[in-house]
Amino acid sequence: MPAPDPLRSKNTGDNLAMAVALRSVRRRSDYVYLGMPLWCIAVGPDLARGETRGHAKGVLALGDMATGIVAIGGLARGVFAIGGLAIGVVAVGGFALGGLALGGLAIGIAAFGGGAIGWVAIGGAAAGVYAAGGAAWGTYVVSAQERSPEAVAFFTQWDALRALSPMLRSR
Repeated sequence: MPAPDPLRSKNTGDNLAMAVALRSVRRRSDYVYLGMPLWCIAVGPDLARGETRGHAKGVLALGDMATGIVAIGGLARGVFAIGGLAIGVVAVGGFALGGLALGGLAIGIAAFGGGAIGWVAIGGAAAGVYAAGGAAWGTYVVSAQERSPEAVAFFTQWDALRALSPMLRSR
């Protein structure tokens, strides 16, 4: 006779609700700034509210879905967004969409990533007005197949930034 599994029970509905409730977190600051709590955390489902994912809204938002000035989550929307899908002025994520986008697939004014699409695009595969990468398409391109003088001059002026940073100067 097999040993009973301690994780199984005859009353699985109550156990499931308790397991889900233990994984759910809802916290928020009492302080309000710009009409939003200073910080908000919402992770996991909330059965009482009928939510399948936590949606955090605050100046600093952390959750399954996060909306705020600084947003961190699976779906992050904010001025500074970090997440699997990040949408913001500065977006960092697997799929990043924003003014300055850094990610696996980055779409923005300045995009940096494995795949990059933007006015300035730098990545393995890059498409933009100024594009640099292993495979690059655009008006002014630096790639394995092509080096336009305008693109070389444009990307060379960024090298001046290395002179300002001691960390980059040591490389």
